[in-house]
Amino acid sequence: MTESTFIHRFEPATSAGSPPLLLLHGTGGDENDLLGLGKMISPGSALLSPRGRVLEHGMPRFFRRLAEGVFDEEDVRRRALELGEFVAEARKQYGIAAPVAVGFSNGANIAAALLLLKPDVLSGAILLRAMVPLSDPPKAELGGKPVLLLSGQADPIVPASNSAQLAALLTQAGASVTHKVLPAGHQLSQADVTLARNWIGNVVTEAA
Repeated sequence: MTESTFIHRFEPATSAGSPPLLLLHGTGGDENDLLGLGKMISPGSALLSPRGRVLEHGMPRFFRRLAEGVFDEEDVRRRALELGEFVAEARKQYGIAAPVAVGFSNGANIAAALLLLKPDVLSGAILLRAMVPLSDPPKAELGGKPVLLLSGQADPIVPASNSAQLAALLTQAGASVTHKVLPAGHQLSQADVTLARNWIGNVVTEAA
């Protein structure tokens, strides 16, 4: 891999029918953070889990922010394109199909940016506690790509209006969006795991 590579973990598929997952951690996580979640959501899937290349007070992230909930949008665009290149290279190296992104918080935000900036990179996405990543996104053509957006009713970081705006934005771009608001905060709950597992099972069944 070239300099667009990321420190990452890759675990090959153990089941032929399961889609590969691109696991994108939240602030302060790393390439090991979401492996367990990936296995719970889609047992048997190949797992590709990169570490964000931006450090905020020593904590890895996927792009810079100017303040809580205020993104450096130029950096968002640049980092999303870098991540897209990494996924393309990893697909060649590991022989996997376009993955479904599973992103939490900062990882969900970069996944949403990737959907809008480089739609072909992902076959779908599970966005856990995501926000609108770009105030002026490009016109994307998502062509029915499946997206599950799970928000927390009591999330102190992501306002309900923002996650609803993201759902509308992705729907307008042509994605097939399922948006659920859970009785939870910013952290993940068992309900997130159950809903994500059922959703990905339905996506696999429909694809077949």
